[in-house]
Amino acid sequence: MSITKQFAKYVSQNILGTLGVSCYIIVDTFFIARAAGANGITVLNMALPVYNLIFAIGAMIGIGSATRFAILRAQQDKDADRYFSNGLAWIFLISIIFVLAGIFAPDKVLQLMGADREITQLGISYFRIFLLFTPFFMANYVFTAFVRNDSDPTLAMVATVASSLFNVVFDYIFMFPMKMGLAGAALATAVSPIVSMLICSLHFRKKINTIPFKVQIPSLSLLVKAGQLGMPAFISEFSSGLTIMVFNFLILGIAGNIGIAAYGVVTNFAQVALAVFNGIAQGSQPLISKYYGMGREKDTKKLLWLGAGTAFTVAILVYLTVFRFTEPLVALFNSEQSAEMAAYAFRGMRLYFIGFIFAGVNIVGAGYLSATEHAVGSFVTAILRGVVLIVFFAVVLALLFGFDGVWLSFGAAEAVTAVVTVITLWLAHKKAEER
Repeated sequence: MSITKQFAKYVSQNILGTLGVSCYIIVDTFFIARAAGANGITVLNMALPVYNLIFAIGAMIGIGSATRFAILRAQQDKDADRYFSNGLAWIFLISIIFVLAGIFAPDKVLQLMGADREITQLGISYFRIFLLFTPFFMANYVFTAFVRNDSDPTLAMVATVASSLFNVVFDYIFMFPMKMGLAGAALATAVSPIVSMLICSLHFRKKINTIPFKVQIPSLSLLVKAGQLGMPAFISEFSSGLTIMVFNFLILGIAGNIGIAAYGVVTNFAQVALAVFNGIAQGSQPLISKYYGMGREKDTKKLLWLGAGTAFTVAILVYLTVFRFTEPLVALFNSEQSAEMAAYAFRGMRLYFIGFIFAGVNIVGAGYLSATEHAVGSFVTAILRGVVLIVFFAVVLALLFGFDGVWLSFGAAEAVTAVVTVITLWLAHKKAEER
């Protein structure tokens, strides 16, 4: 199969999987808006930074370990066999912190996110439930990443889509017929990664399986090596949560809870766009790591061009779609018919989504650098767009332009990062040609 056909297969299936995850977030928000109105969306938006931190740790360990596994296996290095078990062991150790927070202090976590007394009372059961299921959210990243890197992207996609469908169906069942409210939404979301892992487990019974499970003492050295290559995935997930948290505090000062509800609408659609770009980066990663491990520089470079071109094309289509259908998209989550919330969200959609023209290339570029063991370059590009620049521009532009400045900060951060990403990729290829 040609490189282009392999790329199309891996990326299309992975996009379907990541889109499934983001679409259940959209459905989650839709049901919550119907059940609890603007305050319900505010609770969800305050939960998203915590979700993103959980997903970020899972992605760093899962994708980083699977990338090391793919590279070392291509080089016929026996150390490849240790990464799956080590990743799972560290996942369960780290998740203990979140589980304890869910048992003893979900209200404190909510307040840390900026919730007032009313929002805390509404969201405490939601936070408790999803924090208790943290080990499964994280472990699911390990399962799907390894199955995808072990030549079974179709099963990984099926697992992700099936878990998303489960979430959608049981969101409705728990929230409305069973009248569980926000707690029902949290429970449906919490059980969905278990569905995904059960389906991924079918891979271990196939003849193509090369992933061993070994009982071993968790190795900090292997975790660090995996973390080096998983850092862009961590920052990609974590930056979404950090952005939401920073924006929440800025918007609270500008427009209060109604502003947070409007941002919640924008955030949920942004999660869909990010899912597509993460799907391109994560889908191409197994192929890039494989051919990089085999020393086929020409093929890895072609995969980069395919990924960047696809991301840029998708970004243009996403923005045109959002611009054309802004009003009906916002109306989906405006169950209380709030004119103020609709006005904030309408302008936010049109300004915020400009940033995706640059974000797609940045995500794919950082993923490529990670997949080819350029850990420093991938870290620099990821940390710039995910932490340093977004916080800087959010604060500065909010002071200068108010709410519009908050919306525009995402695009400003991504545009500056794009310049750095292109330069870093050029230097990486120049260094490879000199070897």
